[in-house]
Amino acid sequence: MLILSCPSKLQLLEGILRKCLPQTLSVHGAVMHINRGNPAGHEVLVDSWPKFKAVLTRPCREVATDDSDFYTNMYAAFYHDRDAYRTILQDTDAVNWAQAFRIHGHQDGIYEVSQDAAAAKQVQISPSSYFTYLHPDPNKIHTRQLDPSLKFSTLNSSHVDLLNETWAYGGCEHSRGYLATLVHSFPSSCILDSNGRLISWSLLDPFGALAHGYTLPEHRGRGYLSIINKVLAMHVHASGYPIYGNVALDNVRMQNLNEHWGYQKLGALCHIILHTPKSSAVS
Repeated sequence: MLILSCPSKLQLLEGILRKCLPQTLSVHGAVMHINRGNPAGHEVLVDSWPKFKAVLTRPCREVATDDSDFYTNMYAAFYHDRDAYRTILQDTDAVNWAQAFRIHGHQDGIYEVSQDAAAAKQVQISPSSYFTYLHPDPNKIHTRQLDPSLKFSTLNSSHVDLLNETWAYGGCEHSRGYLATLVHSFPSSCILDSNGRLISWSLLDPFGALAHGYTLPEHRGRGYLSIINKVLAMHVHASGYPIYGNVALDNVRMQNLNEHWGYQKLGALCHIILHTPKSSAVS
């Protein structure tokens, strides 16, 4: 196992991963962030270099300080060889198995390897799968004109509580801390009403995905989310990021919206596997 810290090697890795899209979406997004200031405090591990067979991104040890905070303890994986990935995952120097953590990836084998590792490490796993939607050109997303009484803005710390209350995966202190990090460190877009109150928003996550898109119920049906989505997508697309997002399998409304906006649904699912030590309680 090697930790890639050399900027030139990380730039080379980004280019290699880009050629393997869309299978590499999560890892590629994490590496792009690392190469652009590393706002999430992540690092990259490979089994070998330059001809690697597996890549794993993880939070740096000084970031992953809370063993129960699986919102912060986020990994992303991609492999050419499943056995090479299996070796990295089971390495206690690569993964802190005393912590609760999540692994993201777009290969079915990522879940299967987690199953085997969980049995060996005596941890519990909770897998979730999502449809991934990729947009070839966000400039072509059709939107309505924004009412002149409203204005575009970016999210700030005063909005974090509302985000945490309305996010389907939020509602606890760990999720609030995660959202606060996104608001502070990653691109976002939002719409404010004439009184400066937040009504619709979206953010970029640590893997380069458009995430947490939401419009308050009383303001829905007016195309705000499509406007927000396009503004944020064009901004990050200009920086070279692929434009994609993950949608829950039962979220038919958001699936229909993505298709209406011109996103293409990938054949491979995004797998997110939560690993929890049996002796710990996750809040």
